[in-house]
Amino acid sequence: MSAKRLDGKACASSVESELADRIESLKSSGVRPHLAVIIVGDDPASHVYVNSKVRMCKRIGIRSTHVELPEDTTEEILREHILAMNSQDDLHGILIQSPLPNHMNEEALTDLIDPSKDVDGFHPSNLGRIVQGRLDGMVPCTPAGVMRMLRWAKIDLTGKKAVVIGRSFNVGMTQALLLAAKGADATVTVVHSRTQNPQKECMEADIIVAAVGRPEMVKASWVKPGAVVVDVGINRVDDDTRDRGWRLAGDVAPDVSSVASWLSPVPGGVGPMTIAMLMENTVRSAELRNQK
Repeated sequence: MSAKRLDGKACASSVESELADRIESLKSSGVRPHLAVIIVGDDPASHVYVNSKVRMCKRIGIRSTHVELPEDTTEEILREHILAMNSQDDLHGILIQSPLPNHMNEEALTDLIDPSKDVDGFHPSNLGRIVQGRLDGMVPCTPAGVMRMLRWAKIDLTGKKAVVIGRSFNVGMTQALLLAAKGADATVTVVHSRTQNPQKECMEADIIVAAVGRPEMVKASWVKPGAVVVDVGINRVDDDTRDRGWRLAGDVAPDVSSVASWLSPVPGGVGPMTIAMLMENTVRSAELRNQK
């Protein structure tokens, strides 16, 4: 058996098509969705991510503002930018590109963002709604993208045993809540660094979502035949066979494709969906503001 490809690029393309219609509807009522992205410092990977977001905005008709600040910017200056954007009526989404320099408190700065403009979905108000089973706020983009991709592939989650590897607040824990929420109705186990036998937990799972940041941690021997495996990880590993000396690897080993029924690739799986859901959150914010 060879796993079917859980194709994030194809799913993201379908999301783009849906958003294009919603954006045109907003424009007909005089509203153009508007996303602001703030980046601090010169981290090359961060600039690549930001540029990909800006390109997608341009492609689907979302206005984007790109604010670049030097590494030595004070936290107070960044606070001023956020507060000014909160009060800007024609701005619907604010994103602070992670990571921030060490002298900045990322959590405290995230807390400053107006929850209705928190298109990353990291504000405590938005995360708290998910804990309550309410999905009417901004949902973090990566776990939202995983759920959309599973629906797109028509994978039934009802009553299935799901294992989420990793317990970060913005991916793992949120993913577990979304899988267990009404309408998805999976039975969820969270595997983390203190789990005594993670392989055993995974071998019993119908769905595995790996979001731990450890290259190729999930082996074929961890996976029940026919399980659905979603690889959220994206890790840079040394590879002397490549001209650049490294390659991208997920949290799931390639040989899992011989056991799983579905497997998302790295790259081209969850990554495109994360950006697509960022765009959807921005459009949704514009729609909600337009209804007021």
